[in-house]
Amino acid sequence: RMRPLSWKGGAMAKFYLSIGANLGDRLGTLREAVQLLKTEPGVTVTAVSPFYETPPWGKTDQPPFINGAVAVETDLSGEALLVRCLAIEQRLGRVRHEKWGARTIDIDLICSPDETCRSETLTLPHPYATERAFVLVPLRDIAPDLCLCGRPLDDWLKRLPDTDSIRKKEIINYGKNTHCR
Repeated sequence: RMRPLSWKGGAMAKFYLSIGANLGDRLGTLREAVQLLKTEPGVTVTAVSPFYETPPWGKTDQPPFINGAVAVETDLSGEALLVRCLAIEQRLGRVRHEKWGARTIDIDLICSPDETCRSETLTLPHPYATERAFVLVPLRDIAPDLCLCGRPLDDWLKRLPDTDSIRKKEIINYGKNTHCR
């Protein structure tokens, strides 16, 4: 099969994803999303964070979310991985009604140390990642030394007012490569 143009030759690319849900069986849906990611051809889940209950962001008149982070390695480009993630969302019942609205599942590509992208469908790093504690707290669990937009995750978290409102909900062991702290 052909390699995408963004592939960095010789090694799989690593991507960090944010997953969240605030409708239906939130934990069950997040677990199922991780399992579906694990079955995607060419995608290897290397770490899953604990899940956190978090207040809504952007549009605040909706139920609380449960959020987590997932690290994957893949031979796909970011845009091809996004297509796979959108298909998983659709399979799990995601309907897009409004920006930042309630949802059964949300899977966002946050960043990759191997790829940056600015296209009509994908921006990497994610343009709002550094403003969202619900993204950064779980991401720090699986990638404590990660730098995002040139700064360590802890630097971004120190600037955010809502980190105290994020509560660990469940620690899940998805196998030997899971890095839960």
